[in-house]
Amino acid sequence: MADPRAIDRLQDKGWILPILDWMSRSEDIVAAAKVPYRMLEAVPDLDGGDGDPANLLIQGDNLDALKALLPFYAGRVKCVYIDPPYNTRSAFEHYDDNLEHAQWLAMLYPRLVLLRELLAEDGSVWVSIDDHEVHYLKVVMDEVFGRQNFVTNVVWEKVYTPKSNGRVMSADHDHLIVYGKSSEFFDSGWNLLPRTAEQEARFSNADNDPSGPWRTYPLDVRTDNSARREKYRYEVTTPSGRKVRPSPGRHWSLPAEVFEAELAAGRIYFGKDGSAMPTKKVYLKDARAGVIARTWWTYKDVGGNQDAKREVLALFGDSGFITPKPENLLARVLHIATDPGDLVLDSFLGSGTTAAVAHKMGRHWIGIEMGDHAETHCKPRLDKVIEGEQGGISEAVKWQGGGGYRYYRLGPPAFDATGRIEPDIAFDALAAHIWFAETGQPAARSEAATSPLLGVHDGIAYALLYNGILGDRRPEGGNVLTPPILADLKAQLPDHYGPWVIYGEACKVPSARLKAANVTFKQTPYDVKAR
Repeated sequence: MADPRAIDRLQDKGWILPILDWMSRSEDIVAAAKVPYRMLEAVPDLDGGDGDPANLLIQGDNLDALKALLPFYAGRVKCVYIDPPYNTRSAFEHYDDNLEHAQWLAMLYPRLVLLRELLAEDGSVWVSIDDHEVHYLKVVMDEVFGRQNFVTNVVWEKVYTPKSNGRVMSADHDHLIVYGKSSEFFDSGWNLLPRTAEQEARFSNADNDPSGPWRTYPLDVRTDNSARREKYRYEVTTPSGRKVRPSPGRHWSLPAEVFEAELAAGRIYFGKDGSAMPTKKVYLKDARAGVIARTWWTYKDVGGNQDAKREVLALFGDSGFITPKPENLLARVLHIATDPGDLVLDSFLGSGTTAAVAHKMGRHWIGIEMGDHAETHCKPRLDKVIEGEQGGISEAVKWQGGGGYRYYRLGPPAFDATGRIEPDIAFDALAAHIWFAETGQPAARSEAATSPLLGVHDGIAYALLYNGILGDRRPEGGNVLTPPILADLKAQLPDHYGPWVIYGEACKVPSARLKAANVTFKQTPYDVKAR
């Protein structure tokens, strides 16, 4: 029988990876690549507050919306939180939460693929789920995000009192499955939780130590390293004269010379009577700024379903949402995973909790919700946040209102069935798509582009002649590369001596001159990748 630890090591290196199979898997794992690139159409009349472009509320299918966001936000999202349908074999008013298992996997897989592309290297993804699909979700996320990037399974106590619901046991918890985009999240992408008053009280100063309040940690530890165990099993004499050693199978955590130095500095404690086993002092002034989060979150810590329902009822009355999440739950997620100014994305926005909490905590956000209730539920909630509503976490974070967001709907595909550019596509939308296709980097969002220059990446300059961007310079509206236009483009980057890639409808510059100018010409629409 194979050694399980050896299999784990091979899996961590990506050599062996169990995969989950279902009827349409072969189509679903490539579905994200086949999603047509669509426009995001601004709806200024539905903007909220000051119309801050850093926050987006998008109405439409989240798979299409995620693809539309790639040219602008790939690699920029610090935290993804999603609360997808749980597939609990029940019907909700706003969701079909009764998807057959294979359909549920088919729905989720391509969305996870696109969410990973949108995540920053030090970002993380948090997925709320219950027992019906949690184990299948873990296997799928191992495949999409990499088993080595699994962070933890947070268990959230969602109810105050047991409920039978015809079950053998009360289902009291949900899960939060957490993955990092890469090892950068483990290195620097997360934060400690603030220390509570109760945790602060664990530090005291019974001996009037001049270094201030302290608490102790045991010095004897367990190890399987027999050589280390033997070396660190020296005898210690307590102030009372009692001689002590670690119990069998254990040893001191410090070598003898370090122990003596700590003892001389007054950082070893033997209890009030001076005869207890030695412990190490850790001072409050030297302690980390917070405490590491644990994986069991109680309703006392972050609230439960009843708290979430009360929050939504206070905002909307009987809204029809029966499984909202409490604001305190999202606040803890965002505290751990983000800093003020970071970008948060929720592509199953639901009642709008993620965006509301992110807004109050000073994070930028993108929320995606399909159907009319993007306008009838999410927008009113966010407008109330901007007005300064005092529900949820408002008092805790001293929220007084302010800010804003832009409202978007999904427009038509940028390309037709044959891959040709649709005639109504705007310059900045096509420019962002080309920039992303060429460089793999997101483009800065532009309200009104005035230059065909897209930028320089890895020493290559990119330009697009399209849709009269040159102010209808002839021939054909400035969409054709001519010698004067080439000279004009070169003049705009006088210090750039590297290669150029220029897109246009046609080229009237001789091939020899293009070569001499280090220019590669690509013809629209034929050389524009549709996906």
